[in-house]
Amino acid sequence: MYRNKKINIAIVGLGNIGINLYSHLIKNKKNIIKKNNINFDIKYVSAKNKNKKRKIKIPKKKWLKNYLQAAKLKDIDIVIELMGGSQGPAKKLVFTAIKNGKHVVTANKALISKYGDILSLLAEKKKVNLEFEAAVAGGIPIIRTLKEGLIANKAQRIYGILNGTSNYILSNMDKLKIDFKSVLEKAKKLGYAESNPNSDLNGEDVKSKIQILSSLAFNCFINKSKINLEGINNIDDIDIINADNLGYKIKHIGLSEIENGKLIQRVHPCLIKKESQISNVNGVLNAVIIEGKPIGKFVLKGEGAGPGPTTSALVSDICSVLRGNLKFPFSVSHANRKKIAPLDISNKIFSSYLRLDVIDKKGVLSSITKVLSKNKISIKRLIQNPFKGKKSASIIIISHKAKNKNLVKCINQLNRNNFILKKAKFIRIEEI
Repeated sequence: MYRNKKINIAIVGLGNIGINLYSHLIKNKKNIIKKNNINFDIKYVSAKNKNKKRKIKIPKKKWLKNYLQAAKLKDIDIVIELMGGSQGPAKKLVFTAIKNGKHVVTANKALISKYGDILSLLAEKKKVNLEFEAAVAGGIPIIRTLKEGLIANKAQRIYGILNGTSNYILSNMDKLKIDFKSVLEKAKKLGYAESNPNSDLNGEDVKSKIQILSSLAFNCFINKSKINLEGINNIDDIDIINADNLGYKIKHIGLSEIENGKLIQRVHPCLIKKESQISNVNGVLNAVIIEGKPIGKFVLKGEGAGPGPTTSALVSDICSVLRGNLKFPFSVSHANRKKIAPLDISNKIFSSYLRLDVIDKKGVLSSITKVLSKNKISIKRLIQNPFKGKKSASIIIISHKAKNKNLVKCINQLNRNNFILKKAKFIRIEEI
């Protein structure tokens, strides 16, 4: 496809990822050319602040006056978008670049989860690549695995730990026995959490990723509705200790599955048995598990974020374009992608962990069991921990399996009682 020409690349966005990618391509240029049998050049760069101090000096001739030139100049073949965000400049750049027949490589999960279907069809029409390996799970090659390595398989379920920040917080609360706020501050100092980590903590980041993975795993259009979304903001050190004593670890997962021909997508914290493979994925590591036929269970683990792993994924995508591998962005053509109706988790059955901090007086336990019984929830295990020196106690209940809607209704009813001292905790128990 490109054998007799030099491929010109424009990098738009020079934060930690952009600079790391630029440096890697410069240092490893000869090796990349040798492996792909095609010459390339970083022709242009663009960033919001041209005068910002950076660890590498970029020649003046490479700087674009306006970022949008990357999508319009005739001497650019590949546009690498590293600005982030689903709207504004990133959206404008990617749409314009593809419309002008340029290949696009991006790490932007928010953009792909929101506009991936439209961009995919546009790329297909323009016969260019839209590559987004770096958008999900950093250095883990999950996108390419789904598109190529597991192409013979029929996926039934895909799930995993997809956010390094939330995983770092939960695993360090457990390891160091310190509270949420303290671990979050430590994560910020180490660069594992942004100054504003809301999308990591509230589950939005994982939601974008699971939407992309669902689309690839099940050859369907991106589904944006009926997604159960919960973050880790309400998990405290007492929950971590309780889980440990009960033989579990608390993990934040994204999960997608086909049930009765419908698509269930959910993001929430859960209790997982200590012996599970996924419960031992700690720190900033990610893990993705695919269950399908004929492969069975397939597990990928690795660094989920940061300049190094993200650069690895970006270079993989760039090399794919350099080799002239024109592919459908979501593995199959637009015409062959399916619409799968979404299904919420109301009728899905879970065991659960309930924690109720209550006034320690007669009749409280009886009142709690009545509410549970009314909602068709039976108790598998109950532990009552009185708080020393206080007229209060913490009641921990492990329930037998019950419908999600009954569990939620039960918690809401319990919270309305004046013997409840703080909002009741409800965490699902996951058998994975």
